[in-house]
Amino acid sequence: MDKLIVTLLGISSIGFIYWFFFGKKDEVGSPATTWNIIVEGGYKPSTITVPHDKPATLTFTRKDPNSCLEEIVLPDFKIKKFLPLNKQVTVTLSPTKPGTYDIHCGMNMYHGKILIV
Repeated sequence: MDKLIVTLLGISSIGFIYWFFFGKKDEVGSPATTWNIIVEGGYKPSTITVPHDKPATLTFTRKDPNSCLEEIVLPDFKIKKFLPLNKQVTVTLSPTKPGTYDIHCGMNMYHGKILIV
């Protein structure tokens, strides 16, 4: 009986580890010029796709009271904005060249990506 319990716990632990590390995938949608991003324990969606040579509007709504998420930083675009709790903050980008660009909080603990295609 002990061997059965240990085996079942081991299998369930392996399943949990697999789900936790490999099961979560970012959904990359089709390119859009308007995105609504919820800031709650990170950025949702954490990866957005934007077409190049078209202005893009990102609207951030912070629902998490964590002080780390009070700021949004887009270093490649030299943008840093304060995100008040439960209020929308709009950022307009004018991407000129394709690439992958980072988004992070003021303390660089939470991350996201902008894919410009």
